[in-house]
Amino acid sequence: MSQPSSHTLAELAERFGLRLRGDGNRRLEGIATLANANASQLSFLSNSKYTAQLASTTAGAVILREENLADCPVDALLAADPYVAYARVAALFERQPASAPGIHPTAVVDANTTVSASASIGPCCVIGHGAVVEDGAVLGPHCIVGDDCTVGAQSRLVARVTLVTRVVLGRRVLVHPGAVIGSDGFGLAFDRDRWVKIPQLGGVRIGDDCEIGANTTIDRGALDDTVLEEDVRLDNQIQIAHNVHIGAHSALAGCAAVAGSAKIGRYCMIGGNAGVLGHLEVADRVTITAKSLVTHSIREPGEYSSGTPLQDNRSWRKNAARFKHLDDFARRLAALEKDKNDE
Repeated sequence: MSQPSSHTLAELAERFGLRLRGDGNRRLEGIATLANANASQLSFLSNSKYTAQLASTTAGAVILREENLADCPVDALLAADPYVAYARVAALFERQPASAPGIHPTAVVDANTTVSASASIGPCCVIGHGAVVEDGAVLGPHCIVGDDCTVGAQSRLVARVTLVTRVVLGRRVLVHPGAVIGSDGFGLAFDRDRWVKIPQLGGVRIGDDCEIGANTTIDRGALDDTVLEEDVRLDNQIQIAHNVHIGAHSALAGCAAVAGSAKIGRYCMIGGNAGVLGHLEVADRVTITAKSLVTHSIREPGEYSSGTPLQDNRSWRKNAARFKHLDDFARRLAALEKDKNDE
C-alpha cells in the first residue's frame, strides 16, 4: 500500500492553479466532508445544499468559490469549479495498493505472449495466446487476458476482470472487478422454428483514459469492433452490446444499457437505468435522464427524458387505469375540435 501523503496549502495552490487565502504553510493529510473534517483535513463546497455547514466546519481548509469566501471560518483555496478542483486534489491523497513488477508464481502465461518487464501480473491470472501486456500495466488477482488481447501501458485491471478475445485497451484504462469485455454479442437468426447463432468475429477497442465499472459487460462486435473512444466513463453493471460506438468523454451511470449498433456521440451523459435501442444515433452533448428509454435517434444536443415520475400509489393506480383510454380520449377531443371548427 502506498504511504499517506501530506501537502501544504501553498503546494496545492501552486500545483492546481488555485488562489490561496490563509496560511500557506498549513499541512493537510487527507480530505473529508465539511461536517466531519478535522484541522488536518481539506474539505470542499460545491453544492449549495451544504452551504449551511460551512460556517461551523472544523476543516483545516476548504476549496470553494470566491462568493462563499466571506462565510468561511478557515483557510481556503479558491476555484472556479470546486468539484473539479476537489477531484484533482483528492487524487494526491488516494492510497493505491503497491504493485511490484513481475509475474506472480501462480499466474499462467502462454508462451506466445508479450509481457513488459515493468508490468505486474497478480496471483492466479491467466494470459492467453498472442496477448500483449504493455509497460506499467497492472493485473490484479484472478484476471484473464484472453487470446489476442492487449492491455495498454499503465492500465489497471483491479481483480477478476475478463478480457475474452480480441480486446484492445488503450493507455491508463481502469477496469473494476467483475467486468467482462469481449464476450459474445447477442447475434441470432431465426430459421423457421429455431435460432441460429451468428459468430461474433469482431473485437472491442477501448481508448485511452477510459474507466469500466464493476460487473459491466461489453460485447465484441459481430463483424466490426465495438468501440469506446478516449475518456469514456462507465459506471457499474452496464451493458454495452455488440458494435456499439460511444464517443469520447461520454459517461453512463449504473445499470444503463445500449443495444446493438447504436452510436452515442461525444460528451454525452446517460443516466442510471436508461436504455438506448439498437441502430439509433445520439448526437454530441446529449443528456438522457435516469430511467429514460431512447426509441428514436436524437439529432440535436440537449436534455431528454421519458417515463412517468414517481407518485403516491393511490394516484398511480388511478392514472394507470386511464392509460388504456388515452387514444380514445385523443380521438374524441379531435372530433370535438373538428365539429367546433366546422360551426
